[in-house]
Amino acid sequence: MDQTTKKHRLLKVFLPLLVIAVAVFALKMLGNLKPAPERHPPVVQGTLVEVTEVFPASHTLMVAATGTVKAKRQITLTPQVSGRISWLSNRLVAGGRFWKGDLLLRIEPDDYQLAIEQAKAEVAQAEVALATEQEQARVARAEWDAVEFSGKGEPGPLVTRELQLKQQQAVLAAARASLNKARLNLERTEIRAPFNGRIREEQVDLGQYLNTGSTIAVFAGTDYAEIHVPLGISDLRWLKIPRSAEEVGSRVTIRAPEYTDRTWSGQITRSLGEIDPDSRMATLVVTVKDPYRQTGTDSGPVLAQGLFVELDIEGATLDRVMKIPRQALRTGDVIWLANPENRLATRKVDVIRRERDQVIIPDVIAPGERLILTSLPGVADGMLLRPVVAEKP
Repeated sequence: MDQTTKKHRLLKVFLPLLVIAVAVFALKMLGNLKPAPERHPPVVQGTLVEVTEVFPASHTLMVAATGTVKAKRQITLTPQVSGRISWLSNRLVAGGRFWKGDLLLRIEPDDYQLAIEQAKAEVAQAEVALATEQEQARVARAEWDAVEFSGKGEPGPLVTRELQLKQQQAVLAAARASLNKARLNLERTEIRAPFNGRIREEQVDLGQYLNTGSTIAVFAGTDYAEIHVPLGISDLRWLKIPRSAEEVGSRVTIRAPEYTDRTWSGQITRSLGEIDPDSRMATLVVTVKDPYRQTGTDSGPVLAQGLFVELDIEGATLDRVMKIPRQALRTGDVIWLANPENRLATRKVDVIRRERDQVIIPDVIAPGERLILTSLPGVADGMLLRPVVAEKP
């Protein structure tokens, strides 16, 4: 191999290496010319939480309760006289409605009309007997006055017939009383509705013979309904419970789960005045006027007897209190706040009342502090936060 060939081979080997080395050197020089990037300390953003602002305001407390509708008045209709039913209203069936004074049924009146005629005759006889006795008493007095003898004095009641006269007056009074009773019995052959109401149950039919005191029907009033509401003793302090007929109780809004678009209004009218020894609950009575919507033209659903209802009872009004969502009250009656520096602060509060969706607390949240709604594990005072205002529902 000649010298020229060796040089040619060496050139083929070392020339690429030289090019690579020059390229590496050039890249290194270019890297030295570029300024080094600035170093920034890591940014601590804090824990993301939803917050809301709470402001003091007046608030009317609402007490939630449930109950079942009952008729305020319910009676068992019974006849006061005996006899066969000669007429019966076609509404005298379960569910039939009557206004006060409407005729329900009539008992055959013939015997009672005859009793009136007999009583009238007895009155006439007693009047004649009394008039006769009065005339005899007048004659007896005149005869006594006409007789003259020493030591005459005043005549006794037998001589002047005063005793006989009083006896006949008593007979006439008894005869007149019998006539009045006969007339009353005739009136009682017609049984009428004692108040506005409806028939719950009936046990009679046309032609049936009724004895005095036998059951005709169960009649429930429709002018008013009552709801007996059991409540915890702690709820009573917020409500107005009348102690007399002149006082007005707390207002009540009544809803039935079956009628979502309908409400009724009522009022607390009294307390039963007892505490149930088992449940430790007191019972209040809410009265509802016109539950069957008898007045006006409203043909909507009625507050029927036996209906299960939910009640919102209006309680006392408190000034400068705060309403917070129930989920914002933590274990131990503690709330979490984001202070103006976005640091977490825990604060124990005295709960005034827990309601269905919210809790009422005193005015304890200062301006600039925001209530934390988000639940966090392992919180501590001073924790850095990244608050986001919650959207209003």
